[in-house]
Order: sequence, then C-alpha cells, then structure tokens
Amino acid sequence: MEELYTLEREVGRGSYGVVFEGQMAKTGNVVAIKRLPCSNPESIELYLQELWAMRATAKNHVNVIALHSCLLQTGPRSLKPLKSGKPPLRLVETVLKGTVVGVQQDQRRRKDSSSNLRRTNSNSRLQDKTNTVQARAKLQDLVKSHDCATPQRPPSRGRKRSAQNEDEQDGPLRCLALWLVMEYCDGGDLNHFLLSRPPDPQRDHSVVLQLCSALAFLHSLGITHRDLKPDNVLVCVTPKGPVIKVADFGLSKMSEAAVNGDLTRQRFSSTCGSDFYMAPEVWGGLSYTAQADIFSLGVLFWAVLERITFLEEGSTQEQLGAYVCKGRSGWLMPLGEALWENPEFQLCIPVKFKRAPPLPPPPGPAMCTLLLDMLTSDPDTRPTADQLESRVCSALKEDSEGLRVA
Repeated sequence: MEELYTLEREVGRGSYGVVFEGQMAKTGNVVAIKRLPCSNPESIELYLQELWAMRATAKNHVNVIALHSCLLQTGPRSLKPLKSGKPPLRLVETVLKGTVVGVQQDQRRRKDSSSNLRRTNSNSRLQDKTNTVQARAKLQDLVKSHDCATPQRPPSRGRKRSAQNEDEQDGPLRCLALWLVMEYCDGGDLNHFLLSRPPDPQRDHSVVLQLCSALAFLHSLGITHRDLKPDNVLVCVTPKGPVIKVADFGLSKMSEAAVNGDLTRQRFSSTCGSDFYMAPEVWGGLSYTAQADIFSLGVLFWAVLERITFLEEGSTQEQLGAYVCKGRSGWLMPLGEALWENPEFQLCIPVKFKRAPPLPPPPGPAMCTLLLDMLTSDPDTRPTADQLESRVCSALKEDSEGLRVA
C-alpha cells in the first residue's frame, strides 16, 4: 500500500468498513481510502454494488463522490489494482455461491497437495535413478534462479507480473479486502457541516439544489441510491462555497439506465435504508421504485431548510431529519412509518417546535408545497428526479419574489 498511498488517520467507521485519510505517494494529493473486509458473501455483495455504482458515475458529476481507483488485497502486503472494465471475478463467485470462495478452495488445495505429495513419494521409488537426479537438478536450478532473480527485478515489473500470474493461475486467489480510493471531502458529512455553523438560507438553498442535480444524474444512469441521508452526503469546502457530494452506494441498485427510459418502472423488494428517511412503501414491505429516493430527499430538504434535528437512541450527536411526535411522551416516529400507518396523515410544513436554534427563516409557501409533493404517500405523484431541480428553482424564486413584494 505504501508504494501507492500512505494512510494518515482514520476518519470514519461504519458497519461494513473503515475510511482513512491518505495521500497519493507520487503526487501528495489527499484522498479518502475505504477498506472493506471481504469476510462474508453478504458484505461482499454490498461492496460490489458500491463499486459498480461508483464506476458508472466515475468523475462525471461534481456532486457525486469520485472514485480514483480500486485495489484488491490478496495477501498481507499484496494489492492488485482492478481495471475499470474488469469485475473482480472471485468476489462475484463468492456472492453467487454464498460462501467465501478463496478459503474453501485453499483448504481443498492443501489437501490435494498433501495427497499428491504422498503419491509422488510412493511412486518415486519406481523412477529411474537418472530421471530422479535430473529432476533434482532442475528443481535446484529453478530455486536458484528464483532466489537470484526476485531481488533484481524492478518493483513495478514485479507487481505487474504478480498480477498477471494471479489472473492466470488455477489456484485460489484470496480476497482479503477491497480498497476504494476516492476524493477526500474536508467538510465532513452534511450533519457536521451545517450544524457546526449558524443558519444561512443562501447556503441551504445551494445544498438543496446541488442534491437535486446529483440525484437527477444518478437516476439518469439507472442508479437508485436507496440510502439518502445526511451521513451519506459529504462536503468539500471551497472559496466559492460548499460543494456537496453524494456518497456511500452500498445499498444502491443499478438497472439498464431505466426501463423504456423510465426508472420509475424498475421495482425493488428489499427493505433497506435508514429509518427516518425511508419512504412509506419501503416501511410497508411493498415493492418500490426510484421514487423512494425522492421521499428520502424530501425528508432531508425539510430538515435542512428548517434546521430540524433529532437524537437517535443511544447517541448524543444531533442529526438532521424530519419526524412526527406521537403520544404524550412525544416519542419520535419516522415520517415514512407514520404515512404507512395512515396515508391521509397531514404533515405540517413549516414547523416551529422541532427546530434547533439558532432558527433560520421557514421555507416559503411554494417550497412548502413542493416538500409536500415530495413527501406524499403515493410515489407516483411525487416529482421525478429530472423534474425536481427545475421545480426547486421555481419555488425558491417564487418565494423570494413574494418576500420582496411583502
């Protein structure tokens, strides 16, 4: 790893992997390096979904995190760069078979080698003495040439040949971890960035518009994110203002850029995402479409524009998110769950009592109407991603003109 990148410090840790701040050895450029241990087929399937989505987006949109390279760890100090058009076949095989391929094959290979060695020893007594001497001489020459040649090889050629041999050999290739090298975002995630600063309506509007642009781009490629939330939105701080980056594609799904040009016809069945941002149809275990992303974005927009926060159980870290208060104790219910239980439930936008001080001005009537459209229980009546950006622009413009008139 140190020949390509250096790991500086850990900057994040989740259920599936660890993210480090690192540097490119040649240029010194700062990067984010995500290590995903390949310990079980379920995790590997998520890693492959993330890899394929990030390869599809490449570096083609300023508001989607850029993937620089991907490396497969095959030994304690052995890394194999993966070519952009070539899938890691051992990992794909692991997912299809439902078992970590390298481990079982390695065990079988050791058994086979042991039995072959016993057969060879028993047969060697029947071999001609001359052949045995010649075989020993060839083996010694091979060992000597290997011992002499290895340290004299240029390191770059050695790595290249090693990768070629691994592709060609019949034996198992142990896949210990997948390393994703991505652009580094110095502003942290959206929770940290916004809540560590005083409210700024202009900045909040910029965040909302950039997220619209990112989602329209992803949906145009046939990518449904399925886990949009502040933790999965990163921020790069620039002199011109924050640049928003949608990240973490572990739960994403790809389809052929849409069915008949309409991603809303591609249906999914897995219940996944984060409670406070999941759409009602996902909460209900129904099949759902990319319109579930629109609902998640609606929750996020509402929280950003009104600075609505909550504390998750067992946490002291405030998070952006809209919700419903239920019962006398005021326990929090995710919007999606509330709308699944009662599709006629009326959301009150804007709100006052849930907002975290200092308070920004509430969104205007046009933006409130758009939020209600995004958060409707009927996914077919939500705006699509390619409609969303223009509608947000129109709503913000209409509300600002209304303020000037007032």
